[in-house]
Amino acid sequence: MDYYIVIGLSLVIILSHFFNVIANRTNIPSVILLLGMGIIIKTGMDFFGHGDKLDFIYRFEILPVIGTMGLILIVLEAALDLKLTVDKWPVIWRSFIVALASLVTTATAVAFILKYFLFLDMFQAYLYAMPLSIMSSAIVIPSVTNLLDQRREFMIYESTFSDILGIMAFYFFLGNSDGGTAGEVAWGVTSSIILTIVLSVLISGVLVWVFHKMTSHVKLFLVIAILMLLYAIGKLFHFSSLILILIFGLMLNNPELFFRGRLQGLIKTDNLKPLLRDFHIITLESAFVLRTFFFIIFGLTVTLSGLLSIKVLLVSVSVIIVTYLLRYILLRIFKDDAIDPLLYITPRGLITVLLFFNIPAEFLSPDFESGIVLFSIIATSLIMTSALIRRGREMSIEDPIPDEDLELKGYEDELGNATQLDRPE
Repeated sequence: MDYYIVIGLSLVIILSHFFNVIANRTNIPSVILLLGMGIIIKTGMDFFGHGDKLDFIYRFEILPVIGTMGLILIVLEAALDLKLTVDKWPVIWRSFIVALASLVTTATAVAFILKYFLFLDMFQAYLYAMPLSIMSSAIVIPSVTNLLDQRREFMIYESTFSDILGIMAFYFFLGNSDGGTAGEVAWGVTSSIILTIVLSVLISGVLVWVFHKMTSHVKLFLVIAILMLLYAIGKLFHFSSLILILIFGLMLNNPELFFRGRLQGLIKTDNLKPLLRDFHIITLESAFVLRTFFFIIFGLTVTLSGLLSIKVLLVSVSVIIVTYLLRYILLRIFKDDAIDPLLYITPRGLITVLLFFNIPAEFLSPDFESGIVLFSIIATSLIMTSALIRRGREMSIEDPIPDEDLELKGYEDELGNATQLDRPE
């Protein structure tokens, strides 16, 4: 029996790799393929009368555990992609403003939709709306490698900020559910953010210095384990531990900004570069494995009949229409060039699913059906795919680029240099 488990796990990783290859060549997000594989496995097991063997997923709460570990690695991976330089400032601030404004306006609009159709109270509505308002950098970053430099950079930054801001907003909102008056909640959030940032800067600085000084060959997973430990301890004390992960990643990738003046002598940048490259690779690979099993297991929990509900279709379509309408308005305001295909690149993915699984039992509503989440993920991913395919055809006519150059760029992007590469326009 043990050998069958090993064979099964190995085949899952191998198939996931081929799904990535397919995704790179067709712009079909690998998330959709992984979900589909999970749904097919579940359907087959139900057909042969073995569906009850999937109960272990719920009994051992596997999804939240894998999702939390994946969340840490995704935020870390995103932070390691952010190179903060003066020449990047215009695209950084624009993408940050669009991500923040999109999160706030979309969450508010979606909350009113859920309140109207599902009769939720406003707190519940916002709690369900936030995950549906977060763009998935796990889908966006590998999907935009073939866009021109400026657009690719904008989408990488925006999706990264959307992930980070959305996750922090969700947990801050959840952590202050019993905060009392609006003033008490505002004070609680502000003081928590300030304290968390101060502690995160200090702890991250020490970790980067220690990481930089370590001579052992076994240290990359050690650092990841320390980060996960600190994240879990921080959550026990109700801190937004993701700020620590974010600041550590930014500090590791931008040491010249954090170690200045008297601190400059503590870090040798030349020695840190190979460590950063290796750490980025191990983070990327680990996130790939966790993301693979997360979406396949999520597919095992999906009930397709839920997508056929009129209520699910009505709510999902309303949410998607509002999402793209607000995105159109924001891009028109803050983006000074053509917004196609950026308008259609706003997929939902792992963060959306993970945050839904982290809604406490006391705030769950029987009126909210999981089909809304699945419909949103599939619909936004397919809309993005069709836009990128159409855009790819236009670019192949306007500005043909050899296949080997695209493959090289894709490989470099996976190593975290997506925001630093130049491409002839």
